Amino acid sequence: MIRSRNGVVEHGEEMVYRINSLFSIFPAHISMNQRKPGYAESKINQGALPPPSGPTVPRFAYLVSGSKGDLEKLWRTLHALYHPRNQYVVHLDLEAPADERLALASRIKNHTIFSKVGNVYMITKANMVTYRGPTMVANTLHACAILLKRSKDWDWFINLSASDYPLVTQDDLLYAFSSLNRNLNFIEHTSQLGWKADKRAMPLIIDPGLYMSTKSDVFLATPRRTLPTAFKLFTGSAWTVLSHSFVEFCVWGWDNLPRTLLMYYTNFVSSPEGYFQTVICNVPEFTNTVVNHDLHYISWDTPPKQHPHTLTLNDTDKMIRSNAAFARKFKQDDPVLDKIDKDLLGRASRSFTPGAWCSGKPKCSEVGDFNKIKPGPGAQRLRQLIAALAMKANLGQDQCK
Repeated sequence: MIRSRNGVVEHGEEMVYRINSLFSIFPAHISMNQRKPGYAESKINQGALPPPSGPTVPRFAYLVSGSKGDLEKLWRTLHALYHPRNQYVVHLDLEAPADERLALASRIKNHTIFSKVGNVYMITKANMVTYRGPTMVANTLHACAILLKRSKDWDWFINLSASDYPLVTQDDLLYAFSSLNRNLNFIEHTSQLGWKADKRAMPLIIDPGLYMSTKSDVFLATPRRTLPTAFKLFTGSAWTVLSHSFVEFCVWGWDNLPRTLLMYYTNFVSSPEGYFQTVICNVPEFTNTVVNHDLHYISWDTPPKQHPHTLTLNDTDKMIRSNAAFARKFKQDDPVLDKIDKDLLGRASRSFTPGAWCSGKPKCSEVGDFNKIKPGPGAQRLRQLIAALAMKANLGQDQCK
């Protein structure tokens, strides 16, 4: 079953949302044209974007995670992402020195806004996380469980790392998602495994992060295994935007598939790039809620390597033209982050990204009305991307194929 956000529980065929209706909220006049390079945010016609009011404005629940040396990156990303409407879980894994984790906990506890609003939670009992192993999936599910326990009043879960950064303000993101069906899931996926079938699905790996307190890479075990026949494998991006209802399904697992697949992916190379894809595409109640995109700008080699290119100022125009909500990965304090802050987010150094909620002097030093939002050019860009995705979905393309 899928629980709708108005509290109504729907059963059987009625709960299977056709993609036509999921995206019918988009007006036909939304332009699909990409803007030309050489952008300047000040030159964009911001138009009159009437902000939605009250219950139509959604809430997001974030996991922002990092490792050794990521304290300052995570702190900056958290400030760029912050909005009082949302919920945040932050995590520095067990590889990070104890003093870094203690420093993060102290900053959150003593931060005026964070302590007043109470929507930033740190996982103080750190998990060991290996990117290519199942411990990253376990850490994500841990954060999901915490968010479900702390608050039921959120609509989408977004997992990010300290190397991610937003390309739109939270007011932009909230506005762009306001008219969306709350059961949509943004998960890049494909069943065309290609080289991954031989290199990732068939080898058996062991992740020492499951039983060791020090970090080491996964290692191969023997023998190899065949591809599964009880379910169909899918692969894609480790970065997702998941609906509240799908997160509940993954954590509670009332038909046992999420637990079965979690055990299967325990021995799978790079399980974060397949677990959620395989779960959602093997459950008929959810397959029609999938949008094949992770809302990220990521620059990969061809064929992709384990890690993407590190983004710099040279990638700025491509990031903007992608219309994505987020980008990765970035080095700490790279000049491109300052440019994003200045040109896209309107964010001052060491401050929050401004939004309609900001009050006080200096700006954003106090919390005003966080039910109000003030969308800008980023909202138009993101709605343009989502409208293009809607067109594909309306044609029945790119859904669990």
